[in-house]
Amino acid sequence: MPPTVAVRAVCFDLLTALLDSWSLWEQVASEGGAQGRGQDWRIAALRHVTGAGAYQPYDDLIARGAIEVGLAPEIAGRLLARWDELSPWPEVPTVLDRLALPLATATNCPESLAVMGANSLGNPFDVVVSAERAGAYKPDPRPYQLALDELDLSPDQVLFVAGSAHDVGGALAVGMPVVWVNRLDLPAPPEAKSATIVRDLSTLPDIIE
Repeated sequence: MPPTVAVRAVCFDLLTALLDSWSLWEQVASEGGAQGRGQDWRIAALRHVTGAGAYQPYDDLIARGAIEVGLAPEIAGRLLARWDELSPWPEVPTVLDRLALPLATATNCPESLAVMGANSLGNPFDVVVSAERAGAYKPDPRPYQLALDELDLSPDQVLFVAGSAHDVGGALAVGMPVVWVNRLDLPAPPEAKSATIVRDLSTLPDIIE
C-alpha cells in the first residue's frame, strides 16, 4: 500500500485521471479514415497544449496536433463536438463516492468543455478550474493556484491527482503533494520520485488520511 497523505481536499486532472478521453480521440480518428492514429494525434496535441503557457484557443492547438501527424485540421472540430461522449474510467464513480473531502478539478479544457466533463461525472466538484478561466495551460502554475485560491487552502493541504506526466511536475512546483495515475506504465519523469504512483484510482481513498 502506498504511503498515506494528510490533506483537506483533493484536486484532480479531469481528462486523463478521471475521464477516458483516449478512446474518443481514437474513435474520431478512425471515423475520419485514420484508424490507429488517434493516440499519435492526442500526444501531439497534448504537446502543443502543455507547451502553450498563456491561454490560446484550445481548438487551434488540437488542430495543430492533427496537422503534425498528417490529419486534416477539421478533425479537431469533430472531436470537440463529441465531448459529451466522454465517460469515466471504470473505478472512478465508486472512488469519488468514497471521498469525504472537498473536491476540485483543474483541467486544460476551455470553460465550456470543462463544465461538460464535470457534468459527465455528476459534477461532484466544489471548484472547477479551466485553463481558459485561469489564463494559462498546465503545467503553468496559474491553474493549480486558482484551484487552491478557490478552495481557500494552502498547497500542502490539497492532494493533486495527475493523469499525465506533465501534471506531476506542475503540481509539485506549487507545493502540492501528488498522486500520479500512470495507467500506461510510462517512464517516470525525474520529478516523479516525490509523487505516489498508482496504476488506477481504486486505492486513492486508502491513501488519504
